[in-house]
Amino acid sequence: MNGKCVGNIAANEDKGFSGLCLEDSPIGVRYADFVTAFPTGIHAASTWNRGLIRLRGLLMGREHVGKGVNVALGPMMNMGRIAQGGRNWEGFGGDPFLAGEAAYETILGLQQAGVQACAKHYIGNEQEHKRTTTSSFIDDRTQHEIYTHPFMRSVMAGVASFMCSYNLINQTFACENDKTQNDILKREFGFRGYIMSDWSATKSTFGSVKGGLDMTMPGDIDFGDGLSYFGGNLTTYVTNGTIPESRVDDMATRILASWFLLRQDSPSYPAVNFNAFHIDDDATNERVNVQEDHYKLVREMGTKGIVLLKNENSTLPLTNTERTILIAGLDAAPQSEGPNQYTDRGGNDGILAMGWGSGTTDFPYLISPYEAIQARARKNQSTMVDLTFQNFDLNHARTAAARKDVALVFINADSGEGYITIDGNEGDRKNLTSWHGGDALVQAVASVNPNTVVIIHSVGPLILESWIENPNVKAVVWAGLSGQEAGNSLVDVLYGDYNPTGRLPFTIAKRPEDYSAQLMTAGSPTSTTILSVPYNEGLLIDYRWFDAKNIAPRFEFGFGLSYTTFEYSDLSITSIPSESDDDSDAISRWESGEATLIAEGSSTALWLHRPIFKVSFTLTNSGPVSGGEIPQLYLAHPSEAGEPPLLLKGFTNVDDLEKGESRVVTLYLSRYDVSIWDTEAQGWKRPPGELSEVGVIVGASSRDGRLNGNLPSL
Repeated sequence: MNGKCVGNIAANEDKGFSGLCLEDSPIGVRYADFVTAFPTGIHAASTWNRGLIRLRGLLMGREHVGKGVNVALGPMMNMGRIAQGGRNWEGFGGDPFLAGEAAYETILGLQQAGVQACAKHYIGNEQEHKRTTTSSFIDDRTQHEIYTHPFMRSVMAGVASFMCSYNLINQTFACENDKTQNDILKREFGFRGYIMSDWSATKSTFGSVKGGLDMTMPGDIDFGDGLSYFGGNLTTYVTNGTIPESRVDDMATRILASWFLLRQDSPSYPAVNFNAFHIDDDATNERVNVQEDHYKLVREMGTKGIVLLKNENSTLPLTNTERTILIAGLDAAPQSEGPNQYTDRGGNDGILAMGWGSGTTDFPYLISPYEAIQARARKNQSTMVDLTFQNFDLNHARTAAARKDVALVFINADSGEGYITIDGNEGDRKNLTSWHGGDALVQAVASVNPNTVVIIHSVGPLILESWIENPNVKAVVWAGLSGQEAGNSLVDVLYGDYNPTGRLPFTIAKRPEDYSAQLMTAGSPTSTTILSVPYNEGLLIDYRWFDAKNIAPRFEFGFGLSYTTFEYSDLSITSIPSESDDDSDAISRWESGEATLIAEGSSTALWLHRPIFKVSFTLTNSGPVSGGEIPQLYLAHPSEAGEPPLLLKGFTNVDDLEKGESRVVTLYLSRYDVSIWDTEAQGWKRPPGELSEVGVIVGASSRDGRLNGNLPSL
């Protein structure tokens, strides 16, 4: 808090260095006014739309630059390994391929705007409980095929910086872990930027510097203590020969290289014009408005990230012929004292549009469902809207719901970063039920209204079993966490102005214990005793576990309904000839089944990631109205490969297909996409056996394959 930003690197005017402003968050400029509250990471992932995700990054980047920020502390790409994980909403879900593509596009957008992106939290930071004193035990193959994958894609996007996490990895703190930082990130991935610590995650001088840490943040050891593991301690280690001066040169070079890469040395780069910790100080806050028309993207992405989970008897879209509507539930209402009444959104008594913690930003405004539906009813002039925001007055809810044409019931579930505890939820959720008595409210309304529609704003999966099969619950809408235009985005889908295309970025289970990993809650949050967190499920997270263990989910990964239907046909899988270039030896070794690594940047080598297979098929809108679809491609390896039954390896968004219209869709696969990690040889290799034994499944979700084929031989 010794500068205007959450992290501050002082200028060195003699050297022409203007310093660095580091600022959260992954959804907008934190602690600043006149900025946009964008959709969350998990909502962006539920769009499965690369173009929108990149545009979101670009517009967030422009706002950071407009406020004078040099480093935007995001995106966050830790995996949704644990359904209760407090910060899952900041990330991109439960699959490494989807998370990797979302991270890649976000970084391209951010850095196109001129701000440095920061890939976080590297690595194994999948729960908040005891996050500074947990040791994540992750085997090498699982690290490579799941947890480092989004970070590798970040390097491929040219990300300027990384943030190492609080936890230990295999008994060594992340910020001094030689294996993950020096060997995997800097050597194997070829990362040329710098690694900063999470705030106060640095644990040593020599160990951190030797282990690959380049910048300690925020500088002191504990907030405000005036001490540092770097600074004078680092100088001493250099002068006594313990740390070579060349390593300090490397640290500084990496930091400056990223500053130059984003052209922040330009005299025209904006100076910091806000004060994060004193937002109301007119002397230091210039109140620069950087919002432009970004609300349009917020509304569009909010709409396209909404997932329709259930829709019996075509209850949705609403047709404007419904004469009487009930809006029930606290989640439909505005916050009682405005959308920013709780610091870092650490509390909620209305519509939930983001979780809590450092990954937040202030709302310039927040459109609640109540306000948006009222506006629509006013436009229609033929709809009467009744409401009750009292979740626990079930008798009143039943009375209000009776004889209404439609009852819209709003429920939510919140979570966030562990420095805030809400109702015993220490960042992570205590359970997977809805908050504020939401399930009982649904049951009460559905007991009297045969056209009950449930709308859910949630940080992650909920268990819906207490009411999902109630015959009076005709429709369920997963509205996610969509930012400041939440109500308007929802109305666009409820009334059919937009045909929903959102797809689940995680699995919704029938029981909490159906998930492969559970929250480790042993030990006091303040205890310094190290808590072991074994990643025993290995490669089997999310849908991979459900598939491998033959567990029926309530709604599978990639699932989402539409107001129309689609047919898939004419699958074609062909090989693409390899280019004759300097990589021919590596390609030959790969094709012969050998692992291919060792050289710097080998995991991000072009030959490994160039397309070698082309997958084409025809998509036809066979339903009654226009709409879009999200085709998904999964690979099925032979059992001897030791892979999960299905792996997501491709997707795209096909927008605006008219009724009866057909379109040819093409997806590509690279050698990397079909490779597995060889721990012994420390390299990527093609799966054992013939490539023609690898199945290709194209369909509408992880459990809705429409077309089946096999890879051709090369």
